Amino acid sequence: MKSLKLDYDSLIPEQIHDYHGDIILTTSSEAPKSIKIPALYEDILDFEPTVIEGLIMQKLDSAHSSDELLIGIDPGKRIGLSIYYYGREVEHSLHTSVEDLVSHLVRILAGLRAKKKIIKIGNGNMRMATKITNLLNLRYCSDFEIEFVDEQRTTVKTKNYNQRGKRDMQSAKYITRREGPRHLVLPLSRIG
Repeated sequence: MKSLKLDYDSLIPEQIHDYHGDIILTTSSEAPKSIKIPALYEDILDFEPTVIEGLIMQKLDSAHSSDELLIGIDPGKRIGLSIYYYGREVEHSLHTSVEDLVSHLVRILAGLRAKKKIIKIGNGNMRMATKITNLLNLRYCSDFEIEFVDEQRTTVKTKNYNQRGKRDMQSAKYITRREGPRHLVLPLSRIG
């Protein structure tokens, strides 16, 4: 929980019924039969921190209208990544290899449920963008939507050259707000 930078209260099982917080994280054996507030179980701790944060948001904001997973990617030497779930940014990170990025994305895509899973990739490096798309299609066995968007004017000018990739992550964030032609990518297992 500390890695997610979330404040939390530590309780013993007998205190769960009287707790007035937003959500409870407990073991399935210690959970009461009926709980007034949303609960998650310790097995979620095996997931990526982004997935855990997304699952918490899903439980807390289940009435939110936009059940959408939106991923922005700025391809280049340093690959910027920005992930939005339920309308809020749950991750911004930097990756140095396409394989590392795709493995990370597969865990995120598999871990978070959404009606729409949209991946927006900047068109500044189409060779890398196509490689990312092809690898995702090979490793993720479900459908998603892809958009190649114009990434002109997504790079912010900074005094310090790139402050540990902040500029690439910011570009990925801007890419999530751009529109491009959308294509549905079906997994190879379904199309043969």
